Amino acid sequence: MTELTQDKHAAITWLRSITGDLSTTVHKRMEQQLPWFLEMPPGRRSAVGLVAQAGIASFVQWFENPDAATWVARDVFDSAPRELLRSVSLQQTLQLIRVVVDVFEERTLNAPQSIREGVLRYSRDVAFAAADVYARAAEARGLWDARLEALVVDSILTGEHDNELPSRVAALGWHGHGEVAVLVGTTPRQIEVDQLRRTARHNQADLLVGVQGSRLVVVMGRSKPAADLDAEPVPFLQIARAIEPGFGEGRLVLGPEVPSVVQASRSARAALAGFSIVEAYRRSERPMLADDLLPERALAGDSLARQTLVQNLYRPLADHQSDLLLTLWCYLDNGRSLEATARELFVHPNTVRYRLKRITDLIGWDATGAREALVMQCALILGQIADSGTAETNRPLSRYQRRDR
Repeated sequence: MTELTQDKHAAITWLRSITGDLSTTVHKRMEQQLPWFLEMPPGRRSAVGLVAQAGIASFVQWFENPDAATWVARDVFDSAPRELLRSVSLQQTLQLIRVVVDVFEERTLNAPQSIREGVLRYSRDVAFAAADVYARAAEARGLWDARLEALVVDSILTGEHDNELPSRVAALGWHGHGEVAVLVGTTPRQIEVDQLRRTARHNQADLLVGVQGSRLVVVMGRSKPAADLDAEPVPFLQIARAIEPGFGEGRLVLGPEVPSVVQASRSARAALAGFSIVEAYRRSERPMLADDLLPERALAGDSLARQTLVQNLYRPLADHQSDLLLTLWCYLDNGRSLEATARELFVHPNTVRYRLKRITDLIGWDATGAREALVMQCALILGQIADSGTAETNRPLSRYQRRDR
């Protein structure tokens, strides 16, 4: 046996003789320097102590034959219970490694140089092994979160979700409170999801992001309840304009605001319907409001658009006791001419103006504008179809029918 081999054999024998003492010292040092260690339940403290002991024993094995046991350091953490990895953060793990290395360096201060160098090399390997374990755990969690987020967004788009939706979005770290709106656009070549989330946070919003082939779907929600905001909440249209650069070129449609994420499917349906026909509107913008595309959506067969037109525009006029609905029919049928409408109704033009103003006050739409007149005429037609049994009584007689009488 050569002198070098004899020296290494003696060093290994000495290391094995002090492993028990090292484990005890490391445990005491952790109690003194790591406050979080004392706050842990007894079972987890024991698991942390076993990891430290495994690291000490693993160093002896590595020092004896470093070439044949290159990844012994990683085995130290692979043998740790899964609940330990979830309860001990990477920062705490590095603090633990520092305590072990400090104890080793103190005990090997007068040891041969080969042992001191071995401690330095092995502590480096252990640190990298710890980072690797937590990186793999984070990557696995990230993949799981991405799959869960895609599932949640898909369930919102299809409307086939159940009572588990709030718990699922909570598991994703969703901080949304109250109102929600869905934004649908084209998928860019490279999606910067983190940039989208950062921009949304600056506008007091949280996001759920999903890719549906060539479509990029973003569910936006308030990050704080309205009562906790110092100022007025940022409008969803402003948030949509802020994150607009994160979408691909072309169509971008914002669905209407709904009270909560459970009802987000309604906003998603409107946004998807608008996304499919937005090019039919010559003056489309980025983003375009889905409710500004109600006529096109209704013509394309969107039942939600038809329902919105009837309930928000036609029904308030039909239920009103005055002649507002009759006046609007005449005004639109006569090419938005005040004089022609007044002649057909046998009233003064100022009376027509007054009634049109009352219509605007009642439903929020102005029939004197070309685009809004189109929306209102679609609402009247759909409402008449829905009330087909009373169509003859609601709609005014034409001038030809008056002449025949």
